[in-house]
Amino acid sequence: MPIVEVTYSPSVEQEQLQRLLDALPHAVSLAVECPEEPYDGDLQPGDVEIRSRAVGENDRSGLDFVVEVRSKWFESRARDRQDRCDRLCASLGEAVGTRSLGVYLGTTYGSH
Repeated sequence: MPIVEVTYSPSVEQEQLQRLLDALPHAVSLAVECPEEPYDGDLQPGDVEIRSRAVGENDRSGLDFVVEVRSKWFESRARDRQDRCDRLCASLGEAVGTRSLGVYLGTTYGSH
């Protein structure tokens, strides 16, 4: 289950934020898909956990959106992480109509 943190500028309109939040589950699932965790297109509750907040008074950001995705580490994901990140950024930018968007794909270690 990827965990997604979204930080957005106070100048972002609610409708634009909603488009991003609606696009995230599918777009993130495609971005982190790998042989160890294939994506079948049938998202279930809890498959992608999304948290969002407006930029706070002490935060510093010049972007409309910053999207941070954390998912379990697999070699197959790590091999082409930058390409995955670039595709996710382009997909989300298209969905919300902005180029002022930053995306970070990170990994976590651990066992289950």
